[in-house]
Amino acid sequence: QLALLPFIFALIISSAVTYITILVYKSLGLVDRSTAKQHPKHIHTVAVPRGGGIPIFIAIFFATLSFIKVDLQIAGIFAGAAILMVAGIIDDVLDISPYIRLALGVIVALIIVACGIGISYVSNPMGTGVIQFNAQIVTGVLTVLWIVWGMNFVNMGAKGLDGQLPGVTMIAAIVMGILSFRFVNDITTWPSAYISFALAGAYGGLLLFNMYPQKIMPGWGGGALAGYFLAVLSILSGAKVATALIVLGVPLMDVIYVIGRRIASHKSPVWGDTNHLHHQLLKLGWSKRQVAMFYWLVTAILGWIALQLNSEMKVYTILLIAVMVGGILLWINLFLSQKRFA
Repeated sequence: QLALLPFIFALIISSAVTYITILVYKSLGLVDRSTAKQHPKHIHTVAVPRGGGIPIFIAIFFATLSFIKVDLQIAGIFAGAAILMVAGIIDDVLDISPYIRLALGVIVALIIVACGIGISYVSNPMGTGVIQFNAQIVTGVLTVLWIVWGMNFVNMGAKGLDGQLPGVTMIAAIVMGILSFRFVNDITTWPSAYISFALAGAYGGLLLFNMYPQKIMPGWGGGALAGYFLAVLSILSGAKVATALIVLGVPLMDVIYVIGRRIASHKSPVWGDTNHLHHQLLKLGWSKRQVAMFYWLVTAILGWIALQLNSEMKVYTILLIAVMVGGILLWINLFLSQKRFA
């Protein structure tokens, strides 16, 4: 029941609200036309409504609150999520600056900290026990950095084409839910389990309409909410940040490398381009469906691996993922360069 009921409830709500959102956005003319904006990262060829953050928020909100009582922490989580949903709607209409989006991420992260949620410890990666952060300022700073970073790397690295983001998020949320189940006898872990499976169901509902050919895009709101909830859940599940880093290892490392290239080229680190892994795979001739399924499969494999590892092995796994993603990107760039000059 901890898993199935919130998942099914959120799936049904998300599917229904997504369908309604598509109709409303189309009737209002709020569709994304790649030819009108001329942004390099836009790869869709037909007009598609955004607005994916709306069904996600509504589904998680009602699916979660149907099973758990509201306390200060739950209220804070959904207050932050509501801000992201509203900002996502505004972005659907006005395309707000990425720097404003970044500032909003800091604001919602501060709300989380103010409600008593924080990274007060992490497992010792080099041995047994934990590393405690006794100073509140350290806990607060780490929490804000983690949530803001989570929102951005998920939005940038796991949201680029049909079905990619909802599938990755659904799988990652299931992993976080399973992680919470390991402590099922501890009633304090139940909220994170409920939210995890509600999150999975919500993105499962969106996936039904976002799979190729997509009928709706997640938009910034849908991407930001994915990173936000996954980052918060990794804290609620017992500071399992390393698990989240492994499960989302491919988009994480992809974004790190892409930001590094942008900075090296004297470009803004937050302005989109076509250097992400999913763009490179498309350039190799992969279809959108194949790229999305590749991300789903890798996320599922990494999620299974993360659940088997101790703290020390998680560190080595993260480093291995970094080397593998970097190697793949380097090989693709060299291959495409040789192909152009052949």
